Amino acid sequence: MYWSISPKSKRRLCVFRKSCSAYVFEKTLQKGFLAGIKAFVFRFGNCRNGCAVFVNPIDGRLHMILPNNQLLDEEFIARHVITFYRETNSNKRKDRV
Repeated sequence: MYWSISPKSKRRLCVFRKSCSAYVFEKTLQKGFLAGIKAFVFRFGNCRNGCAVFVNPIDGRLHMILPNNQLLDEEFIARHVITFYRETNSNKRKDRV
């Protein structure tokens, strides 16, 4: 329903690789209404300001920490977030050189 009401150009970009609405829709179809509600609550609380992307100094992999302190690996982070992080940090590295 959300997809039919809100035009794609007006939707807020999700920080997750699979959009919040697609994730909730999938959970609802697979596991039922209650699971869909739980998925919505989780995503609503974590797909907001407060996420931080960083490179793990031990393994060099990109991660994102959510507001609930859960860590996500790069394959779950939206591509636009990864691109923004890399562009922003590559500019900082050039300034330091």
